[in-house]
Amino acid sequence: MSRDSDYGAFMEKFILQPSSSPHQLPLNALTFAVKEIFDVDGHVTGFGNPDWARTHSAATSTAPAVLAVLRGGATCVGTTVMDEMAYSINGENIHYGTPTNPCAPDRVPGGSSSGSAVAVGASLVDFSLGTDTGGSVRVPASYCGIFGFRPSHGVVSTTGVIPMAQSFDTVGWFARDPVILNRVGRVLLQLPVVDPVRPSHIIIPEDCFKLLSIPSDRTSKVLVKSIEKLYGGHIVKHASLGDYVMDRVPSLAHFFKGIETQEYNIPSLVALSSAMRLLQRYEFKNNHGEWVRTVKPVLGPGISERVQEALGTRDENIDVFPSVKSELRAALTDLLGDFGILAIPTVPGPPPKLQTETTTLETFRVRAFSLLAVAGVSGFCQVRSLSLSLSLSHTHTHTQSRGF
Repeated sequence: MSRDSDYGAFMEKFILQPSSSPHQLPLNALTFAVKEIFDVDGHVTGFGNPDWARTHSAATSTAPAVLAVLRGGATCVGTTVMDEMAYSINGENIHYGTPTNPCAPDRVPGGSSSGSAVAVGASLVDFSLGTDTGGSVRVPASYCGIFGFRPSHGVVSTTGVIPMAQSFDTVGWFARDPVILNRVGRVLLQLPVVDPVRPSHIIIPEDCFKLLSIPSDRTSKVLVKSIEKLYGGHIVKHASLGDYVMDRVPSLAHFFKGIETQEYNIPSLVALSSAMRLLQRYEFKNNHGEWVRTVKPVLGPGISERVQEALGTRDENIDVFPSVKSELRAALTDLLGDFGILAIPTVPGPPPKLQTETTTLETFRVRAFSLLAVAGVSGFCQVRSLSLSLSLSHTHTHTQSRGF
């Protein structure tokens, strides 16, 4: 199969069979692909960059998350293209080509798990594995019109996965339909088969929907009607998430400096995003700064600037982040209870056109990370559904299944 016929999604193709007889196993007869950030025994984990691949040897073991779905009965068919060093949500790669968005070929597929999302969206595999630090499963799932799941932070092993920023790194997965999304999730989360739990309430934060580039009533009203049809209108609650976070997360005061207010945004969520990206840069520098300085890799536009910014990050305000996280977790726990759902847009609009100048995307990026930071900082799970909005569930007991 050529690069054209596989939508440019794959880095390397090979077959890894289930480790035991697949009959009666939950993922029997399903195929999957993995982002080339996961170790696969005998293969170089390329991290989206040829200089990285050139300076690293082949893995000597396979990541536990990959082994888990193999043991579940699925067959791996290869590794997928990703944004360099996982440092973009666009999905463009100047070295290996940009996987073609099957929904909109003239637009970016989303990243950094671009190839994994495209492989699923183009029906090349049944499901795929990716990672989500700042949005790298949720964004490409949204752009490619498929389901994507970011689990609660720390519940799926990231051993054998190249770290981007450990405080936020999660192993996520993609599927075209909720049944397969559920089955893969039960394997990775080691959950028993149980009846779905009815949500106690679903919160619609109207301020978040105003970040959208299309009229918010075209999305929030459709969402509310769907909820009313499924569960009845009594469980729908409306809120201003920005005001709530402002009141309940006082430690964010350290991150309001320099926030622009002339274009519509939600200051407390922009501050939340600023806190998240500061720690992300700091941890990225600690993980990869020495390699970048030594090897001086060739990096694409946007990513090169981001990496250099990360290398210059100091530890100012880093020690405030644990307070921000604990305050936000407590606030969302109070808001959602055990069975509540917060329904928010994944991204503020359709995917940008291919090769759009980085500077013209700045407003879009600010709004996108304002939305993405809610799950990123809290560590709560988030499912990207087939509507414009997605659900974020509070899950101390890991009951992610109710998002399916």
